[in-house]
Amino acid sequence: MTGNIHIGLAALGAAIGVGLIGMKASEAVGRNPGAATKILVQAILSTAFAEGIVFFAIYLAKGQ
Repeated sequence: MTGNIHIGLAALGAAIGVGLIGMKASEAVGRNPGAATKILVQAILSTAFAEGIVFFAIYLAKGQ
């Protein structure tokens, strides 16, 4: 049961993080449309790192 809880919390945290990244990236592009490409690259990298947390949680849960 504890493995399921920490995977769910990691997924919730990653979902909130991805939402915040998307919100701030669209805000940044709205302020400076010329930097859209650089902002997009940073947003994609940040999203991948935020979602990577869930994979670590799944990996840790398999050990229990």
